[in-house]
Amino acid sequence: MPRYRYVCETCAKELEVFQKISDEPLSTCPSCGGKLRKAITSVGVVFKGSGFYSTDSKAGSKKTESTKD
Repeated sequence: MPRYRYVCETCAKELEVFQKISDEPLSTCPSCGGKLRKAITSVGVVFKGSGFYSTDSKAGSKKTESTKD
């Protein structure tokens, strides 16, 4: 379930909420009753397993240009 960050436009309080993608966004600040806006945040990415970086770019797989005599 995604985690969304909201910021109140009145009191500037920030809150993070776990919500389904299909849920309606929050609109009212629980502290002051002001209007909430959804804040854009970065996404954490974790690569696990063998991954493309170790299987697709091995040292011996470089293409060599053919030389014309």
